[in-house]
Amino acid sequence: MLLKTLATAAAVAAALAATPALAQLKIGVVTSATGPTALVGIPQKNSVALLPKKIGNLDVQYISLDDASDPNQTVTDFKKLISEDKVDAIIGPSGSPNAMGVIQFAAESGTPMLAPVGTAAVVLPMTPQKKWVFKTTQNDDIIAKALVDHMVKTHVKTVGFIGLNDAFGENWLKVFGNLAKQHNIKVVATERYQRSDSSVTGQALKIFAAKPDAVLIAGTGGAAVLPEVTLAKQGYKGTFYQTHGAALPAFLKLGGKYVNGTVLAASLMLVLPEIPDSNPSKKVAEKYIAAYEKLYGQKPATFGANVYDAGLLLERAVPVAEKSAKPGTKEFRSALRTALENVHELVATQGVYNMTPEDHSGFDDRGRELITVKDGQWRLLK
Repeated sequence: MLLKTLATAAAVAAALAATPALAQLKIGVVTSATGPTALVGIPQKNSVALLPKKIGNLDVQYISLDDASDPNQTVTDFKKLISEDKVDAIIGPSGSPNAMGVIQFAAESGTPMLAPVGTAAVVLPMTPQKKWVFKTTQNDDIIAKALVDHMVKTHVKTVGFIGLNDAFGENWLKVFGNLAKQHNIKVVATERYQRSDSSVTGQALKIFAAKPDAVLIAGTGGAAVLPEVTLAKQGYKGTFYQTHGAALPAFLKLGGKYVNGTVLAASLMLVLPEIPDSNPSKKVAEKYIAAYEKLYGQKPATFGANVYDAGLLLERAVPVAEKSAKPGTKEFRSALRTALENVHELVATQGVYNMTPEDHSGFDDRGRELITVKDGQWRLLK
């Protein structure tokens, strides 16, 4: 009996030895599920559950952390994921200033960072550090060009600008300012505010006094609503323009009647029923929305799709990197960075990615739609 048992055990051991161990891929995720950026971070954190559990022959483990919208906590979370958890890549963080503060740690450790943030400053201008960062949202210039084209078409000559006093707002002022100048549009007032501000009355009064034809607000999440509502209540009657940072359901709910007529350029997800079936991203977006709604009972904000698209990028790049090295190694992370940089024609929820060494966002005009708010709903601006 003992010999039979030992023989059986030996046979099982031999079988197990003959079966190759399933390798594992570790992906860190940092979102702002609490704090001032929570309207952006919550759908991003929720979308982690929809990321691929397996890529090729690799099981994927996601280690998700909340930085509470605090850039200092973002640094702590990044360091933990890199040094303790030894992740192969990091998706996050949610906020632009948070992302700017951790680029150096991604670069020093050689860990690819897929940043679902608004500002193009995380990838532009390209530097040896920023080559480790890949941005899963549209760059500011793509969005700004659509807005400026609309301003030209509607004969806007003067604009008041109010933006967040951080990397998102500052880059928007730079990009928009250059485009406006090229089209003889004068920025007659420039104001800034904080994400956590509960009042922007002083800034709004200065913009109101300048009597611009239009006002551009460069804010994200709930913070994008405050300047517009404040100016509207003060009696401003010009056109309001918003960036893709305002593209979430809460903007409509918080703004109410005051945001009707707003013009923004953003993801096709906001107006999906109006998008033709011929658009390749429509099916991908519908699949993501249906999966999110099934799990959480509500539709996601477009910010969640930025994390979902990070998963699509990894699905494309990981099998390529795996041909060069095994996960958990410096060589694999380097190969993964190179593979991400060479992703071409990847159809995602909000457009098509074509990465290059110079462009780590990869979107073109297929990554935006010109949209307005009509009767409290997003509508394609035709």
